[in-house]
Amino acid sequence: MTSSSIPHVALLIETSRSHGRGLLNGIRQFIAENEEWSVFLMPRSLDSQIPDWISRWKGNGILSRTTSQEMADAITASGIPTVELRSTKLKHAFPFLGIDNRAMGRLVAEHFLERGIRHFGVYEIGIEVYFEERRDNYIQTIQQAGYEVSVFSGAEDSEAPREWEKHQEQMANWVRGLPKPVGIMACTDQLGFWLLDACDRAGISVPDEVAVVGVENDEILCMMARPPLSSVAFNSARIGYEAAALLSRLMQGEPVPEEPFMIDPLGIVTRQSSDVVAVDDPELAMALRFIRENACHGIQVGDILKQVPLSRTALERQMKAAIGRSPKAEILRNQLERAKELLVSTELSLAQISERVGFRHAQHFSTIFKEKLGETPGSYRAKMH
Repeated sequence: MTSSSIPHVALLIETSRSHGRGLLNGIRQFIAENEEWSVFLMPRSLDSQIPDWISRWKGNGILSRTTSQEMADAITASGIPTVELRSTKLKHAFPFLGIDNRAMGRLVAEHFLERGIRHFGVYEIGIEVYFEERRDNYIQTIQQAGYEVSVFSGAEDSEAPREWEKHQEQMANWVRGLPKPVGIMACTDQLGFWLLDACDRAGISVPDEVAVVGVENDEILCMMARPPLSSVAFNSARIGYEAAALLSRLMQGEPVPEEPFMIDPLGIVTRQSSDVVAVDDPELAMALRFIRENACHGIQVGDILKQVPLSRTALERQMKAAIGRSPKAEILRNQLERAKELLVSTELSLAQISERVGFRHAQHFSTIFKEKLGETPGSYRAKMH
């Protein structure tokens, strides 16, 4: 292939966020597996300016995360085949390929409902279509289950509060006034990070009083948060791969698809901020808290009975009635949730993870993981990366 026949493609995608980097990984995989491209790429933030030379460029294709009408207009004026990777309110005719934001709210709502939570909130900011889709689907799913949702809005035209301390105090007051325990969806990880700070300022225990789930699974934000933030993981690499494949077809003259191509999120990466089961009975709540804090330390049902004034029969009966699982099954669930977190957020070997979550043998851990979750630890790690 000569240099003149190689497609010249510009990647106007931010490198500052985990989702953007995931998209680039998927694009890289497509190029490696299918066809050589000459690629323009440089470090970008989400609000970086479009390169001045785009209007004069004679390239073949653009993959863009468009953030302003000026940027959309400049790309449109170039006449170059373009695939949009960011759902926006901007006016343009680019085909869109991206995450199905409407599925995210349902995932978070079901995550809370499965944990017995019956009070709900959402921290939203209405500056983008995808924030609104996440919020609306979350509220709709909760209402269909027979509950209401309290809404706290950033009420600004950006994700950055103009008055940080005032904003945090307002949010802390909102959280104080919510019935407990409550599950709150933050429409981004950044909002989730701020929400956990507000809970700390208000002296509210997370996750026992407030369970929090963010969106995007930006590992730096999620792991810097205290406690670590649960979050919806995007299938960023697949989105990038499919977007590159679509652009390749457009550069070969195929027609622009009329409908957007939506890809479901991978699921929720559960961390400490939402790793709770809400029950009204104080003795059962004590037992569940003990399991959560000690499941990976090799505890047995007898160890739980030493902490709560219940007989084995009563504990089994009450736990199954409240959460639908036996004490032994709840211990295993916590072990597997911790294992999933370690698989995603660390480079530890399977043997090391097995030991850390309370299994004596890695092979037994792998067998149980596949039996309960339908895939091996290795395939789960690969999927989530």
